[in-house]
Amino acid sequence: MPPDLPSPARQVAGSSAEIQEVVRRFTWEIRSINLCLEELRQFRGDVLGITGPQWMILMALTELGRDGGVPVNVVAKLMHVDPSFVTSQSKLLEKNGFLRRKPCTRDGRVVQLSLTDKTSKHLASVAAQQEALDEFVFGDFGTGELTEFADRLTALRNRLKKARLKVALEF
Repeated sequence: MPPDLPSPARQVAGSSAEIQEVVRRFTWEIRSINLCLEELRQFRGDVLGITGPQWMILMALTELGRDGGVPVNVVAKLMHVDPSFVTSQSKLLEKNGFLRRKPCTRDGRVVQLSLTDKTSKHLASVAAQQEALDEFVFGDFGTGELTEFADRLTALRNRLKKARLKVALEF
């Protein structure tokens, strides 16, 4: 690690080997959680014959649901991916009848995405399953605890983005 970039261990509370081990364990746990989430997304996508990332596009549209659709760049921002990825995948989803793509009425360069009725009905039919899964996974957390945990993860992600930029500038 570059000398002017503080190590995660020093950020936490010192430079002890014990703290460094906790940071490494935390990093591996996050990686493991991400793999589990990817597998769950893929299982959900398989039911529709789509990929896990395509499933996430549908989930983003559900989350962001707006009358008239959601701009590609807004979906990309939520998913933390390049807009070109959302564009290419949304074309495949449109071809298979999962979503609609239409130019924005105010700016023809902007493409608005929206779910088809077929997709909305399917997602509504599996909503109870998703709720049960969420309860199983997150049931031990109260709303306040889960909110605080999510806020801390967001703060950590933001610090990691800054660290990534700093390291990238040094190379």
